[in-house]
Amino acid sequence: MRKHYIDNLRNYTIILLFPVHTFMIWNNFGSGFYIYAEENLLLSTFITMINPWFMPLLFVLAGISAKHSLEKRSGKEFIRQRADKLLIPFIFGTILSAPLQTFFARKFSFGYNGSYFENIKYFFTHLTDLSGYDGAFTPAHLWFILFLFVISAVSLIFFRFIPYERVSEKAEKFPLYGAMLLFLPIYIMYHIGNFGGYSLGKYLTLFLIGYYFFSSDALIGKLEKNSGILTIFSIILIAVSAVLYYNFSYYGDLWVNFSGWMTVLAVIGSGKKYLNKKTIFTDYLNHASYPIYILHQPILVTLAYYVLKIKTFLSVQVFMICFGSLVITILAYHIIKSIPLLRKLIGIK
Repeated sequence: MRKHYIDNLRNYTIILLFPVHTFMIWNNFGSGFYIYAEENLLLSTFITMINPWFMPLLFVLAGISAKHSLEKRSGKEFIRQRADKLLIPFIFGTILSAPLQTFFARKFSFGYNGSYFENIKYFFTHLTDLSGYDGAFTPAHLWFILFLFVISAVSLIFFRFIPYERVSEKAEKFPLYGAMLLFLPIYIMYHIGNFGGYSLGKYLTLFLIGYYFFSSDALIGKLEKNSGILTIFSIILIAVSAVLYYNFSYYGDLWVNFSGWMTVLAVIGSGKKYLNKKTIFTDYLNHASYPIYILHQPILVTLAYYVLKIKTFLSVQVFMICFGSLVITILAYHIIKSIPLLRKLIGIK
């Protein structure tokens, strides 16, 4: 039986990337962005309220989905399916969509006047911090796809030596406070394979937690039963995060990992309680959300380049970029899905 709350949580989280990446244009983290306007404390604070939990949630959900996938596939079939779903779109996106973002980054911030094709040559011959904000090579937002493919492959080693059945009984008896204490291995592993805040160790841990623990209906039931108190607790943590950042610019690793994990528990519990149903949006986004993820950022960056040339209110610019990129991305998805040659390149079955 398909668990619709997993689909809904994954789909809505991906849509959340539109405001997050729009706000990044005005971040004050000292990291810039492909199109970077100026620092805005309020928009940056909104990002700190979302960032701690939305990518961890996606990796936990991916781990749960892997458990269900391996129930009907062998390890080889699983990797082959992951390669089709993840590796091919990653290669396609790195060749075509990532250079587009660095092209507009160079034009906006460095006064670049060369052609797009000259920029592609620069892109593949220069390596700096992998952000791509300076025009050099980057996987851009597709790092998530690459990480997920690598983690999926590595996790098969864990699954072979630690079969799910060995853990499932303990997972079913796992108390709520035990689920909360899983924050500790997540935080410890955060420092392993950390590439500028993108931690391979942390995301592998989240993936394995999803596979071994949160694929248990009993444990999910406990989160659902306590979703009210978990939600209140997570709202308090998010509010504290906002106050700490807005007033003191505090965004410490320990606090971010703790508050993020508590919010993941609340979101999963509430999702199971309120979103475990199929709607028109569920069916549509089950097909569209992954291509939307792949397409959204180059479209958002391109649109932002032109919108910021318009002298108007900040709120108008934010709305035009966020809503406009969402609409254009959905239109692009519908155009591409009608072209057989391109469908596979953005992960459409």
